[in-house]
Amino acid sequence: MRRGRYRGGDRGQVALEFVGMVPLILLLVAAVWECVLIGYAFSLAGNAADEAARAGAVKGGGACQTAAAEHISGAWNLTTECGPSGDVYRATVQLEIPVFYPGLSFGRITGEAGAAMEREN
Repeated sequence: MRRGRYRGGDRGQVALEFVGMVPLILLLVAAVWECVLIGYAFSLAGNAADEAARAGAVKGGGACQTAAAEHISGAWNLTTECGPSGDVYRATVQLEIPVFYPGLSFGRITGEAGAAMEREN
């Protein structure tokens, strides 16, 4: 029986496997981060639309635009549309999702909300 002949044959195997798996792990982390950003964009868009609609219903169009942009940074490329629709003041907010890779786009996330118009009697 020849036990000692191939004793060091697996030397460096762990290092090689580690180097091979690191890029895959980093890609997985980047993909999970993008999914988190997409979910966060839905939350931001909905909240901004709610605040914008309420401000527009109480104070008018300028307040609607200001309220929508109050808590959203420039990286999200915010666009806002506000206006009355019958007895309801509607606001539509669109955000662009920031991505790691230039040139790649996941599109825009839209949040819509409405608030009852305030009437003076």
